[in-house]
Amino acid sequence: MNMLLWSATITDEHFPLFAMLKGTGYDGAEIVVWEGSADHFERVGRELADQGLEPTALTSCGLETNPISPDPAVRAEAVDHLKRSIERARALGASVLVGPFHSAYAEFLDRGPTEDERQWCAEVLRAAAEEAEQAGIRLAVEFLNRFECYFLTTAVDARDLVRRVDHPSLAMLYDTHHAHIEEKDVAIAITSCAREIGHVHVSENDRGTPGTGQVDWDATFESLKAIDYDGWLVIEAFSRLDPEFAAGIRVWRDFFRSPDDVQRQGWRFLRDRLAG
Repeated sequence: MNMLLWSATITDEHFPLFAMLKGTGYDGAEIVVWEGSADHFERVGRELADQGLEPTALTSCGLETNPISPDPAVRAEAVDHLKRSIERARALGASVLVGPFHSAYAEFLDRGPTEDERQWCAEVLRAAAEEAEQAGIRLAVEFLNRFECYFLTTAVDARDLVRRVDHPSLAMLYDTHHAHIEEKDVAIAITSCAREIGHVHVSENDRGTPGTGQVDWDATFESLKAIDYDGWLVIEAFSRLDPEFAAGIRVWRDFFRSPDDVQRQGWRFLRDRLAG
């Protein structure tokens, strides 16, 4: 379960949620690591371990850490930012660090991506992948829909970026929410990236409870089975409990009664789909 359902910043007050998730049946929790101290994430990791949950980590980039900036100094800061995120993920005890760390989130120009930007991004991610390899962590870069970025908006875009970087510690993240918006055929999107998909976000079209909206779940799970995907399936749903984060991703209302309903119904949805 992605903890962004409750907050982008996990503190001691959120620790009881870990016991709740374990009680529901989850195997792990995904934690944002884009800022904070290693000591803090070590404490979070210990609590997760005490509850029998494995952690995965998530980060992103902003204007000051933009991997596709024309300014070499900003790209160097992007490498440093990803190295710091890797350090926090390692402190957390995560073996995977995921997210849309290919470009600054929600920053647009009056054009699409350029070849220079693709090459700059590949260079930044290659440096990050080398650092991740030393830390025993695998990166998974996430494509977003056209309303959240202009640089990486389809599964094939993400696949091609991973192939350009060509490092064993970099894979791609497939998110069902973004794919629902951008892909004409999710089965083709998944099977065409069979070797590159290293992480999956299970997210409904409205970011509410999985299985209650318009995502083509039949094709999604059939295709993941067809490619023998055996990595994490992480439910990603958003609420307005963290107002700053909710405003940043344009979540203006909730599509469920409570976060507890989301995590319980979402787990049952995954259980039934996997059993089927």
